[in-house]
Amino acid sequence: MKKVVLSAVCVLGLIFLMGQISYSAERVVISTGKAPMAIGPYSQAIKYGDMLFVSGMIPIDPKTNELSKGDIEVQATLVLDNIKAVVEAAGYSMKNVLKAEVFMKDLKDFGKYNAIYVKYFPENPPARSTVQAAALPRDVLIEISVTCGK
Repeated sequence: MKKVVLSAVCVLGLIFLMGQISYSAERVVISTGKAPMAIGPYSQAIKYGDMLFVSGMIPIDPKTNELSKGDIEVQATLVLDNIKAVVEAAGYSMKNVLKAEVFMKDLKDFGKYNAIYVKYFPENPPARSTVQAAALPRDVLIEISVTCGK
């Protein structure tokens, strides 16, 4: 009985103490020339505390700023390379990706896309949502955003 009461007191003390500690994270804009610059009023990524929120990336070559008109494999590779560049610029790795959100022009390409995706996440892949979109920016075949955490 004494152990239960002592445990309850410890838990309540911890809850009280946590309530007294305020967590204030700083919002940091992440930007790198190794990925395409934002083409609108948004950031490549935002770091907040231990979380990293990477904006949707489309297949733009950061060296030429040209849109890729290749097939799904070419576009998916370029998008994931761009995401990797932003993630690494923030001090994270692809192993820190917790969730990927994928928008595809045609889900018939899902198998081909998956063959590329698994190269970037060979073990313990992140949670993922994949949907077919009626239209994507600049009529690309794929757009991906990710959320990372440490």
